[in-house]
Amino acid sequence: MQKIKLLLIVSVLFVQRICTAQVDSKTEIHYLSGKDKDNLVEWDFYASEGRKSGKWTKIGVPSCWEQQGFGAYNYGSDDVKTRAKEYGLYKHTFNAPIEWKNNDVKIVFEGVMTDAEVKINGKLAGEIHQGSFYEFKYAISKLLNYGKENLLEVKVNKVSANESINHAERDADFWIFGGIYRPVYLEVSPKNNIERVAIDAKANGVINTDVFTTSKKATSVKMILSDANGNKIQDLSVTENSRVNGKWNVSTKANNIKTWNPEFPNLYTLTIQILNKKNAILHSINKRIGFRTVEILEGDGIYVNGERIKFKGVNRHSFHPKSGRTTSKAWSIEQAQQMKDMNMNAVRMSHYPPDVHFLEVCDSLGLFVIDEICTWHNPMLDTKVARKIIKETVVRDVNHPSIILWANGNEQGWNPEVDGDYTKWDIQNREVIHPWSIFNKTNTIHYSHYHSLINDSYSKEKILFPTEFLHGLYDGGHGAGLDDYWNIMWNLPLSAGGFLWDFADEGIERTDRNNELDLQGNKAADGIVGPYGEKEASFFTIKEIWSPIYIEDRFINKDFNGIFRLENRYHYTNLDKVSMKAKWLKFSSPNGKKNATVLSESEVKLPNLAPSSKGKFTVDKPENWQSADAFHLTAIDQYGKEIFTWSYPVSRPKKINNSIIDYSGNGKVKVETKDKDIKVETNDITYLFSKETGILKEVKKENTIIPLNNGPIILNQNNKVEDVKITSTNNNVQIEVVYEKTDKSPGWSTIKEYASDIIKWTIHANGLIDLQVKFKGYRNLKGFRGITFSFPEEEVEGMKWLGDGPYRVWRNRMKGTKFQVWENDYNNTITGESGFVYPEFKGFFSSLYWSELKGKNNNGFIVYCKTPHTYLRMLTPDAPADNKREKVIPKFPKGDISFVMNVPGIGTKFQYPESTGPQGNKEHYFGNDDDLIEIDLTFQF
Repeated sequence: MQKIKLLLIVSVLFVQRICTAQVDSKTEIHYLSGKDKDNLVEWDFYASEGRKSGKWTKIGVPSCWEQQGFGAYNYGSDDVKTRAKEYGLYKHTFNAPIEWKNNDVKIVFEGVMTDAEVKINGKLAGEIHQGSFYEFKYAISKLLNYGKENLLEVKVNKVSANESINHAERDADFWIFGGIYRPVYLEVSPKNNIERVAIDAKANGVINTDVFTTSKKATSVKMILSDANGNKIQDLSVTENSRVNGKWNVSTKANNIKTWNPEFPNLYTLTIQILNKKNAILHSINKRIGFRTVEILEGDGIYVNGERIKFKGVNRHSFHPKSGRTTSKAWSIEQAQQMKDMNMNAVRMSHYPPDVHFLEVCDSLGLFVIDEICTWHNPMLDTKVARKIIKETVVRDVNHPSIILWANGNEQGWNPEVDGDYTKWDIQNREVIHPWSIFNKTNTIHYSHYHSLINDSYSKEKILFPTEFLHGLYDGGHGAGLDDYWNIMWNLPLSAGGFLWDFADEGIERTDRNNELDLQGNKAADGIVGPYGEKEASFFTIKEIWSPIYIEDRFINKDFNGIFRLENRYHYTNLDKVSMKAKWLKFSSPNGKKNATVLSESEVKLPNLAPSSKGKFTVDKPENWQSADAFHLTAIDQYGKEIFTWSYPVSRPKKINNSIIDYSGNGKVKVETKDKDIKVETNDITYLFSKETGILKEVKKENTIIPLNNGPIILNQNNKVEDVKITSTNNNVQIEVVYEKTDKSPGWSTIKEYASDIIKWTIHANGLIDLQVKFKGYRNLKGFRGITFSFPEEEVEGMKWLGDGPYRVWRNRMKGTKFQVWENDYNNTITGESGFVYPEFKGFFSSLYWSELKGKNNNGFIVYCKTPHTYLRMLTPDAPADNKREKVIPKFPKGDISFVMNVPGIGTKFQYPESTGPQGNKEHYFGNDDDLIEIDLTFQF
């Protein structure tokens, strides 16, 4: 019995020793700071200048010290002479257990702005680090007091001692901050450890790995492949090619792997172990990998896993309005998911390496990444510091499958002397680009006009790959113009797609201004989403245009045959992975409680098209399909996410409105002409018109004035009134305004005689009033065709309507809306500048059927529009305070509420709308010069 007990004790001790050895063979991470913007650890802090300076106090780490109330704010373009130059002193104590004495301890800083001097127990940990966006570490084993308290001191200079770094980072077009803004932690590893690894996991399963170690006890390397959750798949048979100067080159091949790409971001865990001569594990690390192969074929394209890619990308800053450059993984996930929701497949790190967690999210959710070092125009980074920065970038990020290219800076900041340095540290030998340059195999031109996309210059054999195009500002750019650009980019063989500028408005909450949001005028209002992720209209335009399911434009009318033509614009996904639903809908009247009723719903069988293939599908038409108001098609991807919902009006506006407008009711209508007015009275409504022009002057319902007046004015019409006719019956009164026939057509110098413009009012006994306006449909080069009224903005509370929505449109940004019943409350948002409540209330709205304007004190009205393809103009958006960019401030008609047949395009920060493509052109064609356009409305007050 005693022997059995002894054997059990020995067995337990042996198992414990094995478990202990296993644990000891791994690296432990001990955070000295918090892990992100939402989890800070207080350190002692001293600011040299500015707010809360000249005394020791506390600060949360990681953070930008401006957001903690210290120092002063600067934007990169601020005058150097007035730029803040404070430094900060940090102190923090930590314990180093006695058990660490035989370990290798390093202190890691993920990011410090800008120059960092680090001391442990009063001694320098290493050379001063320069550069804000790069991870650095020091070996501090010999500086620690084991079993005792240790003092960490960091001096952070906001302004670098290296002028080329200042120019690259602090003169750039973005916010500049100071502080330890990314996490700080200790790495505790065995003495015999793997310093780092560089992995090249190919699409064919081949894995080449550089294993860096200085351990003299290490005699072999072992590798294990597991799934993303850590479940072991196989022990890998390793070929150790060589060990030279502390680096092993190891090769192996995994079987039956699934490749990584944005559509199927398959990830694995690669365990790498170094063993001693007794095959005991000295150190074990896990790295997440994805199997994929990247090639750039000159005169052809960028290939990933053998597929030529069209990059649907956006530029992104690492930024949060409350915490500046200090972010979190949750924020990274939220932003990456929004990119995926827009059907994007790529993101460029502008203009510096991001937080590690953002790259991890790109790996797991599936986004191609261009990783970039921070430079800015001339002068370029000096070669010595550039080499250090490239090493720090590549060594940290080399193993992320999402990264497919390196960018050696931005817009002439490239230092060509260090292009070759990437290869020194990158086992995958990914290619290097110079954004904004014709370099090597690519032309990454920025903000080219639409016509330049034909690529007919001396660089015509280069891959057209703009790393910035359609520079957003306020509501311009991004979605506006993208349809024209993408039609060329998709069909141009040498186009590899491109990247929009940029993802989010970079507005910072100023702690020196009561948390007022500051976007530096028009410098940082460039986003598709607002500072907190608010979706602007272009979000949905991009979502439709970049949908991997491309459906050819079509209309539904009585000849509808149920056939839709489509193209599979996925790169790796067959359409059998996508599902689609069809809905036939009936909408309520303005007074209805239920906005929509589904008449019929069915699954749509899509053809099993391979990527880049074209085909068609047929929608089953229910017996009552022609009684529907609209038809919706919704595509769902293999992960259950909506790709997009396309909507199509089925019934014409006259048919829908005639079925809900009720002219019945007892009463009489009375007309009286006095002085210069025509007064028409029904049961409870009194209308006042101008006797000279027929213009509506006043509407009074009982004792309440409904302030719709001064209309209809026919836009861009200069003719004089020839006659005003009044016809009266017991049931209605008609007022007809006839204009002179002679007119000078806009765009033409000759005077011709055309058909007369006509305004016709019909006031019914129940108070309803019809309005029919006929005007010439000549080509219009400058202004609007339509009619307008006045209505004071301060009297507006909201709007409910049947039409496209919920966002406004521009001529070159029509996509992204949906046809159904919408309801928006009034707001005075200036896109990208103030309010940030979306959709914006004011603007042009397409495909109007009816609209209920909700006025204050019950002074609103309903208008039914029976003319197809009519735009409702609702008020006029306020211009931004920094209105130096007329390119993105389109002109609106006079008046407040208009019904128009054409709307303007909107430009970008650098382009007028007409240079972004045909849809942005000012010229509109309405038929022959003698054709008449009719706008047919009914008002219910």
